[in-house]
Amino acid sequence: MLPASDAPTTGFRLTAKPEPLRLYLANLWRSRELLRMLARQEFFVKYRREAFGFLWAVGLPLLQAIVLAVVFTKIVKIHTTTSYPVFVFAGMLPWTFFQTCVSSASTAIVDGQGLATKIYFPRAILPLVTVQSSFYGFVPSIVILVAMALVLGARVGVTTLYLIPASALILLLSAGFALVLSALHVYFRDVRYIVSAAIFVWFYATPVLYPLDLAPHFLRRAIEANPATGVVELFRASIGGADKGWPTAILVSLAWVVGLLTIAITLHRRFDRLFVDPL
Repeated sequence: MLPASDAPTTGFRLTAKPEPLRLYLANLWRSRELLRMLARQEFFVKYRREAFGFLWAVGLPLLQAIVLAVVFTKIVKIHTTTSYPVFVFAGMLPWTFFQTCVSSASTAIVDGQGLATKIYFPRAILPLVTVQSSFYGFVPSIVILVAMALVLGARVGVTTLYLIPASALILLLSAGFALVLSALHVYFRDVRYIVSAAIFVWFYATPVLYPLDLAPHFLRRAIEANPATGVVELFRASIGGADKGWPTAILVSLAWVVGLLTIAITLHRRFDRLFVDPL
């Protein structure tokens, strides 16, 4: 344990009881350099040995979008208000990022036990590292989306600026799920399998491949309640392909973000120093 200080600069003050909320958030903020360093390391290590490097982070969602666009325009023939390849990529882009973060970060605290059991830092840093590392590969994909929209004749204009809040929303939503699931996984190791099964169903319950207005009426409310729906629709709104009711879906996503981050902060503040005990 590092020595306590009224104004610590190099360590953390640990007490027998959970830290006050203000102090916990301050410690998280003080750990931002550690977060940045670990995220960069994870990102470069992940793609270091691949010949095309981090281009895979952009290429895989793009390849998926192209294949799905061919299938659903030539075989199923889904019609949208904008270019279907752009429509699909605008959905695949946030979904792939979200799926990667939720799947990988949900086990981050357990996977990072080698570091977590040696030194103290807020354990919330571990799932956030995965989210930030994935975001490095996500940003270039946004440029590809805009380029596709320009080439294929989708609407590009002032609404394209929606990509900024859309990126912030998917980042916060992914962080919320990552923090909550990683905390639960320390005590319930079945979480990883539940997440894997849920992701499969979750994909089809999110309007990635189809417009929201094609959903049957009895399912629409359930799809709108999906936290990922609002994010997908906001990305689509940036290129003119969103459903008319997309503002409602975004409000639902925002409510999920607030709820998840509230639960996440409560869990991590309460159990932060206890997470290493079951590891």
